[in-house]
Amino acid sequence: MLTVTPIFAMVVIVAGLFRLPNRPGGLYDRAPRLWARIALWSAGVRLVLHGDEHLHENRPRVFASNHVSWYDIFTLLAILPRYRFVAKAELFKIPLFGPAARRAGTIPIQRENRKAAFQAYEEAAREIRGGASVVVCPEGTRGESYSLRPFKKGPFVLAIAAEAPVVPLVVYGTREIQRKGSFVIRSGTVHVHFLDEIPTAGMHYEDRDRLAEECWRRMAKALEIEHGVVSTLEAGRRERARRSGAPTLVESTDQASVPSH
Repeated sequence: MLTVTPIFAMVVIVAGLFRLPNRPGGLYDRAPRLWARIALWSAGVRLVLHGDEHLHENRPRVFASNHVSWYDIFTLLAILPRYRFVAKAELFKIPLFGPAARRAGTIPIQRENRKAAFQAYEEAAREIRGGASVVVCPEGTRGESYSLRPFKKGPFVLAIAAEAPVVPLVVYGTREIQRKGSFVIRSGTVHVHFLDEIPTAGMHYEDRDRLAEECWRRMAKALEIEHGVVSTLEAGRRERARRSGAPTLVESTDQASVPSH
């Protein structure tokens, strides 16, 4: 990867300098996808997709993913249709990689700056209206484990503003490929679960918390059912529910089902 990354970065940067248009199926779509597939192949990663029947429908969506490893990003780059990533601004300071990511349409976000963050989401909304899907990691940064952490509200404000459905998805197995803070890479199998999308038509800004909660619950439920991961927040809720006699997340019957495979 140390060899091919600068090559792909330079190709994208040069294409941008020559003002190559960013059209569907063009270089800015194909170069990142090929780069990611090489990364997965060189690491010996096998991908298994679940519930991906509607993945390549030609309509913009907001894909919301959990995040525990750099290999989450490689996985999503390799399999998703036309998209734009929303990524933390610090990544754009990396030589070659940063300029190439910007040329390819990745949208930088300064999470510590509320005004700048919402400007980034406004840019993402314009991309959606232009026909591109957007990929967000609503936890904000990589986690140490698969236990799902609280979600930022910005991605859901974006989905409501763009009137785009949210597709929750769960990536599992990438932590075993490369953990946060480690340079060790191991081969393995990565599962990607695409869950039932959540429509946002008719929603307003005031619905952002409800949308984020629904997305979180679906993803936490999938992690538990498919891989036995109980998120710390859900464990706490369960204990409170046990004391009060209220139903828990998995027991509740009003949640969307996890696609079978």
